[in-house]
Amino acid sequence: MARKDGKGRSAPFSEEPTGFRKFVRRLLVWGAALAVVGLLALAVAVGLTARSLPAYAELKDSQVGQTILVRARDGTELVSIGPSYGRWLKHDEIPEIMRTAMVSVEDRRFRSHPGVDPIGLVRAGYMAMVTGKGLRATSTITQQLARTVFLNNSRSYTRKLREAVLALALEWKFSKDQILELYLNKVYFGGGAYGVDAASRKFFGHPGTEITLPEAAIIAGLVKAPSHYSPTADAEAAIGRAKVVLSVMEDNGDVTPAQAAAVDFAAIKFAAEKNQNSVRYFTDWALPQLDLLLPDNTQPIEVWTTLDPKMQAAATKAIETNTPKGAQGALVSLDRDGAVLAMVGGTDYVTSNYNRAVNAVRQPGSAWKLFVYLAALEAGYTPNDRVVDEPVTIDGWSPRNSGGTFAGEIDVRTAFAYSKNTVAAQLGNEVGFSAVAGIARRFGISTPISTVPSMVLGTNDVRVIDMTRAFAAVSAKGQAVDPYGITKVQTVDGNVLYQREAKEGPLLVPQYVAAGITDLLQSAVSIGTGRAAQIGRPVAGKTGTTNSNKDGWFLGFSSGITTGVWMGRDDAKPVGNLLQGGTAPARAFAAYMTVATAGRPVEKFDTEVTLPAWQLEPDDEAQLSGNPDEYYYADEQGNMVEPSRQDLPPEQVPDQQAPPPAANDEFLREATGARPN
Repeated sequence: MARKDGKGRSAPFSEEPTGFRKFVRRLLVWGAALAVVGLLALAVAVGLTARSLPAYAELKDSQVGQTILVRARDGTELVSIGPSYGRWLKHDEIPEIMRTAMVSVEDRRFRSHPGVDPIGLVRAGYMAMVTGKGLRATSTITQQLARTVFLNNSRSYTRKLREAVLALALEWKFSKDQILELYLNKVYFGGGAYGVDAASRKFFGHPGTEITLPEAAIIAGLVKAPSHYSPTADAEAAIGRAKVVLSVMEDNGDVTPAQAAAVDFAAIKFAAEKNQNSVRYFTDWALPQLDLLLPDNTQPIEVWTTLDPKMQAAATKAIETNTPKGAQGALVSLDRDGAVLAMVGGTDYVTSNYNRAVNAVRQPGSAWKLFVYLAALEAGYTPNDRVVDEPVTIDGWSPRNSGGTFAGEIDVRTAFAYSKNTVAAQLGNEVGFSAVAGIARRFGISTPISTVPSMVLGTNDVRVIDMTRAFAAVSAKGQAVDPYGITKVQTVDGNVLYQREAKEGPLLVPQYVAAGITDLLQSAVSIGTGRAAQIGRPVAGKTGTTNSNKDGWFLGFSSGITTGVWMGRDDAKPVGNLLQGGTAPARAFAAYMTVATAGRPVEKFDTEVTLPAWQLEPDDEAQLSGNPDEYYYADEQGNMVEPSRQDLPPEQVPDQQAPPPAANDEFLREATGARPN
């Protein structure tokens, strides 16, 4: 119907815009304006971010966390803790098939987008509407690099926005080849490996420059879920994922169907995973000491340690083979200067990483008699002195021997060799239980010590490493030994940050005391309770067994190596006769020490006890050697006379008064009350 004008003529029909159309027009205008403003703001943000980005060299040097490479005493690698980066590979050094595989599976439009993939975002949005699921856009390689270097794995929209801005800035500042080089050298592939060179070395045992097609497919497939697809965690899952990568590469035209069909994943040989089981007991103990040895340091370092791989393997086998079923075992072995040669904290680190060698406290049983007899020898006893093995009661406590019998009069050496409890109790009571505690503290026992009479039989809790340290001091002829595990720390370029200096500890007891206790310890192995510890060369040691066979010990030394072995249950329940110190622990000691001492010369012990002058009886003076003119003598009144003054008359000896006149008979009768004759 035509609209009439004022004169009755027809005019074209023109409808007034509705409110909805006005709203749409305004929305489009404002939307376009906001888009322009947004793009300008984004451009400014990207420009400012690009200007603030570190230089390429700085990005290459940046790392996630600190890498600590732990080496054995011979320089072999024990374990690498923290991220492993391998060697930095330049873009052209990375095999083309590796670059192609990564781009194909992670970001096939990498060469065409500006850092964020608009096509990928649109496709992700469409899939979200169709499936009703949330928006799941796949990050580009540039976005992944931004997240790896600058951000975290938070899934918030704020983080995604920052990631996009950083990705655009990276594309603005660096070339595609530089971005891909950074990415392939920094992305995480699982197992602690960052970068393709580290991944290739860890999983295939060769440098990243030698990566083949099937290996490239495996490595490229790890980025999606490193912990799940890692070959060290699940080789089958890694190969299954690699087949998906190979299929994607074929679909994208990066490999031909013939090339894909020729790949034989079954022929892939994965690098053998290094056995880090028992070694971790040692590294868990040694590495925390870096906080004391080094100033604050975040750069990659190499830590050179005292651990001997061959001895560690022998120690691990000795504990695994000899520990009774259901029980645990621990071993610490020290060189003559305190260097830890081997350390085993349990039968299996994977199932239990609790280090019983340094953390557990258990009763040592008769092994504690080391301190009792040390105190007795220091107080004047000798290995040949006579003692009596008989019933004894001290403050209501009556110890008994393990066999329930008494040997009567025997010498100190025999009492120690056969671990006579009654003799140890008598000696401890005579020298004083506090003196025994003092000796134990002097020799390195760090746990609380009770001085009740029963302490002489080992009722105080101790640590394996402390007891081993005490026996090592005896081996060192009474000189203190301080266990240590780190000899040198340096940066990867060879800059030494710490170097241990050799030092001698103080003398804990006179050497004649050390010789005397060595005599006793050697007798315990040759004729006494420790005969199972014999290894065909001189061994000195002591067994230890607690009530109901809850703990079994053997500690001893030979050829400069001191080793302590403990066995028992973590819940302290009885194990049985197999746990007696002279059985399983002694056998484990012998199995280990046979290997540990094999390359060392046979050493005889110094057991000759040369007593100090104050301890000699008068008749013993005839056994003294040397010039008689050098001896000290007593004059008629009992005063000691120096050798250089013994021929001088009293009036010529400096600072020495003439002897007083002898008392007469009358004075003596009055003093003693004797009747006159």
